[in-house]
Amino acid sequence: MIKTINSLKKTINSFSPKNKEDLEVFRIKYLGKKGVLNDLFLEFKNLPNEEKKTIGAVINDLKKAIQQKVVDYSDRFNEVVIDSTVDFSKPVRLNNLGSRHPISIVKNQIVEIFNNVGFNVSDGPEIEDDWHNFSALNLPEEHPARDMQDTFFIQTNPDVLLRTHTSSVQVRYMENNKPPIRTLSPGRVYRNESISARAHCIFHQVEGLYVDENVSFIDLKETLLYFAKEMFGKKSKIRLRPSYFPFTEPSAEVDIYWGLNNEDDYRITKGTGWLEILGCGMVDPNVLTNCGIDPKKYSGYAFGMGIERIAMLKYNITDLRMFYENDIRFLKQFSSI
Repeated sequence: MIKTINSLKKTINSFSPKNKEDLEVFRIKYLGKKGVLNDLFLEFKNLPNEEKKTIGAVINDLKKAIQQKVVDYSDRFNEVVIDSTVDFSKPVRLNNLGSRHPISIVKNQIVEIFNNVGFNVSDGPEIEDDWHNFSALNLPEEHPARDMQDTFFIQTNPDVLLRTHTSSVQVRYMENNKPPIRTLSPGRVYRNESISARAHCIFHQVEGLYVDENVSFIDLKETLLYFAKEMFGKKSKIRLRPSYFPFTEPSAEVDIYWGLNNEDDYRITKGTGWLEILGCGMVDPNVLTNCGIDPKKYSGYAFGMGIERIAMLKYNITDLRMFYENDIRFLKQFSSI
């Protein structure tokens, strides 16, 4: 058997494949399930025990030699051949660059607008606990307003969930920072909703929070008017309508005057010329207390908007699902923005 193995070694050492196909034939012949090595190991089982130690070492050496031969030539055949006729010093054409996603574009615009008036950016986990997502925001268990947000819970644990708003980031920020607080919280949120042209189970929000001494509703209104003019044009007008949110009191919905210049304007504004863009209000004293802030000394306002909502208005996008389909034809429209 030793003679057979030594003869195989000479054959293997002298083998020099011309291409990948020759190498594959070699590999199968020696390392395949029905290959030469497999036959040797079958013979090895029938050897006397006193010979197995010596013969086994020789067979393993042969196997390593075969494997190394395959590796060496595989690397050689996979080498990249550089065409010497190509001039790699030529400048690259820049006519096929990628583009930012419209959600990223609008988010960055919103962040920049509020950065200009002193808002920093804060972030938090997308997998939240009940306290930060609900209870600290004046939504204790069994509160009927919880039904306003159809929640994704993690497994069967009612205390772990996918955040339904970025207000949870504001709670965490207030717990770890003392007033004055002026922060913006952009991020992805989740709600168990049917996917359609106007709704999705995943979407993006930006929420703002300002807490300090003597903060009033007029401060909130002027901040949002500034935002509307920066985002939609200097002639923009807004109106505030009374509303209800558990974590603000008083609360309001904010509309922007879109106009009635064409049929699309009549359709999307339902003939009123006004479009809702965000919700807002003065931070409820209970929320401040829950976050360790004295409501007798400090007051604050909060607001929140859907980034997709703003992007749809800004770029006249009619179907929310287009943001998530990765259609290159859709995305290329934003390559110059």
